[in-house]
Amino acid sequence: MDCFIRGVAAVSKICGVVAALLIALSVLVICHMVAMRYFLRAPTIWQTECVTYALIAATLIGSPYVLLVNGHVNMDIVPLIVGPRIRWWLAVVAAVLSLGFCVALAIYGFQFWHEAWSKDWHSDSLWRPPLWLPYAALPVGLGVLALQSAAGLAALITGRVQPFAAHGEAQQ
Repeated sequence: MDCFIRGVAAVSKICGVVAALLIALSVLVICHMVAMRYFLRAPTIWQTECVTYALIAATLIGSPYVLLVNGHVNMDIVPLIVGPRIRWWLAVVAAVLSLGFCVALAIYGFQFWHEAWSKDWHSDSLWRPPLWLPYAALPVGLGVLALQSAAGLAALITGRVQPFAAHGEAQQ
């Protein structure tokens, strides 16, 4: 079980690095776009679309890392005022619901990506990139998010983490 939890954590950290690189790429592309428009008076064709796809991919691919480090927003007023047994059950129910949601979205994201790939969809812009490339962020990000959710649930059930642990307490 420890190997699974550590392995998923490692993949989630890699996703965090990829998301950071996509954000850095977006900054560079925006700088390029500004230079092209204002200094060279040249048209920009691909930059806005590239940045849009990169930032959406960064959000999806970076989400497992956010879950790993408990960087998401919690509504933990009720868990903080109830006893430990109810707190544990609330955490398990929340984790199971989250896992189900992530798995469903990963499956539908994969189907959407596969349709774009198999039917050779392209963007309607002048740039016309194949849409399976940006759509790949759906099954990848949500698939790893489902794995991270499953690892968190396994850690909770096996007592490796405390329910609704504060930042820094989640991973042992």
